Amino acid sequence: MTIDFTRWIRPGDGIWWNECTAEPLTLTEALVSQRQALGGCSVFVGPTYTATLQPEHADWLSMLSYCGIGENRKLLEAGAMQLIPSHCSQLHRLPSEGAAKADVVFLHLSPEGPDGRRSLGIANDYLIAAAKQARVVIAEVNQQMPWTFTSHALDGVKIDAIVESDRPLIELKRSAISEVESRIAQHALEFIGDRSVLEMGIGAIPESILSALSDRKDLGIHTGMLGDVAVDLIECGAVTNAFKALDRGLTTAGVLMGTRRLYEFARHNALLNIQPFTYVHSHTTLAQLEQFVAINSAIEVDLTGQVGAEVIDGKYIGATGGQVDFTRGALASKGGRSIVALPSTAKRGQLSRIVVNLQGPATSLRTDADVVVTEWGSAQLKGQTLQERVKRMIEIAHPEHREKLAREVHEQGIR
Repeated sequence: MTIDFTRWIRPGDGIWWNECTAEPLTLTEALVSQRQALGGCSVFVGPTYTATLQPEHADWLSMLSYCGIGENRKLLEAGAMQLIPSHCSQLHRLPSEGAAKADVVFLHLSPEGPDGRRSLGIANDYLIAAAKQARVVIAEVNQQMPWTFTSHALDGVKIDAIVESDRPLIELKRSAISEVESRIAQHALEFIGDRSVLEMGIGAIPESILSALSDRKDLGIHTGMLGDVAVDLIECGAVTNAFKALDRGLTTAGVLMGTRRLYEFARHNALLNIQPFTYVHSHTTLAQLEQFVAINSAIEVDLTGQVGAEVIDGKYIGATGGQVDFTRGALASKGGRSIVALPSTAKRGQLSRIVVNLQGPATSLRTDADVVVTEWGSAQLKGQTLQERVKRMIEIAHPEHREKLAREVHEQGIR
């Protein structure tokens, strides 16, 4: 089923759609094919995992994002996309605060469920806030989108047009876990006890840590992005959510990013609580979760605890995203911990990822530092002097880079 967007979209409109695995492909592909007829528009996207947008589409589409994740990296490198740095907790404000207008919103919905209403399926993110401000809302109702308990989130949203589809959802396969990542996980485990409430990203390092938690009891989950490994923990009984101060008994997430197994797990699952980023990433929410453990990765970390998660070799590949939201939430949580986990080296050991000076912006400040983990151990930084932090960070750097780091510290001093 096709749609003529010239009826709905005006020249200069700003268009938003679901991020990550929830991209409404029927709508986005149609937009790209009709872009010239629309006279020039802007699009705002989150992490992308399809080839829908290409550098050559910048002829009629002005592309914006808050991150360089997935296919966005190619668009940024080509100069076809511009970046708007933002915490995930603040994305809903962008339409009214700056360049990312939301005149038109594309939603990706499930068919009607047990309550006779459609649902948001695998993603709540920030789209509903944008849809409530938009002039036009167009929905793709996909027969393969699982119905989830999110139909109430559509209250107050007027849908102007519907396109029916029946196509598989985008899938992200689980990452292969190397020996290095397994060693990182073993060092991270000491900070994750029974009844911890977990936040985790997607990728080999967080997945390696989660995969090692099957012996824990009564874990909870409260996270922006949820992958297949969480299903393992729920099904083996390690995750029960039984002691969460909020959403007791429920696994809370913003976006599901995985395979068909995860999506079928979500279908009609009343124990899955898919909430918008305004709730999932909220400092007020996170501070109420006792033993909240944030597990995030990084491109590099400096010797005083500043975290770089955005730029490498002058190229923007990451995001501010939810890292700072969750880091500060963990620090505000009673018994909470913030873990930044990363391999000690890059480029086959040639470069240290524990550095004296970050090559890009500081995503997380050293005042927010708690625990940094590599395959060589863990460095607890919170409450430590700068000199002690330097000592501990060098101890978890790769042995072949420690002498050079110590020499650079001596030459540059501590700032």
